[in-house]
Amino acid sequence: MVDFKNKRGVLMDRNIYNKIDEVVTWLREQVNSCGAKGLVVGISGGVDSAVVACLIKRAFPDNSLGVVLPIKSDARDIEDGISSVKACNIEHLEIDLEKEHDSIMKKVTTQLNDKGKLNNNTVRIADANLRARLRMCVLYAIANNLDYLVVGTDNKAEMYTGYFTKYGDGGVDLQPIAELKKHEVYEWARVLGVPSEVIDKEPSAGLWKGQTDEEEMGTTYEKIDLYLDGEFIPKEDLEIIQKMHRNSAHKRTVPPSPKLTRCSD
Repeated sequence: MVDFKNKRGVLMDRNIYNKIDEVVTWLREQVNSCGAKGLVVGISGGVDSAVVACLIKRAFPDNSLGVVLPIKSDARDIEDGISSVKACNIEHLEIDLEKEHDSIMKKVTTQLNDKGKLNNNTVRIADANLRARLRMCVLYAIANNLDYLVVGTDNKAEMYTGYFTKYGDGGVDLQPIAELKKHEVYEWARVLGVPSEVIDKEPSAGLWKGQTDEEEMGTTYEKIDLYLDGEFIPKEDLEIIQKMHRNSAHKRTVPPSPKLTRCSD
């Protein structure tokens, strides 16, 4: 348990443990309600997936699995992923998908280029999203084999702004930390015993070398959390957050279908 030095800190600690217990109970209820046997999560080396790994281990000590899925990943991300696995003592697999990713990207870009349709300006984001979607496919292959549910790692800031890949890291069965703002994820991480090197690292989805979440978004998690709390933030950050929310609405809804006119008899 975190050693808070004042009464408010102790109360915060107790409150977090109560909320953790609520989420653990919810996870068990979700699995039991659909007749599944356990839970699996992809572990990236970041704080969000580390927290979720701890939660599913608590919910299903003998039927939880973490999966490290490197694709040209930074060595530190892999190391931090393994550190998170060890910290919560969850069983894990490590499956490298670099060859599969390269093969698919080569086929796609070659065919598009041959047709004169390759857009070099969007190749990097297509490459990044393919990584997330390949990981999703592998997680579901594992989940289907074990009769587990796939657990997501997106927090409230990411859900609101749409900072996740549709049918990638957003393609999951359960989202246990979707109501936690980023600063709350850090609070839970400290209570759950996530390694300090994971907590202290700069947030990154590992989409490409040197990529960071906040640089890509153009704003910070702190600003997004403040916005979600109804607090004042600078106009430029406000506009970025609102635009991200508008443009990502399709990620948070069921795919639309047309309403056809029916002829009456």
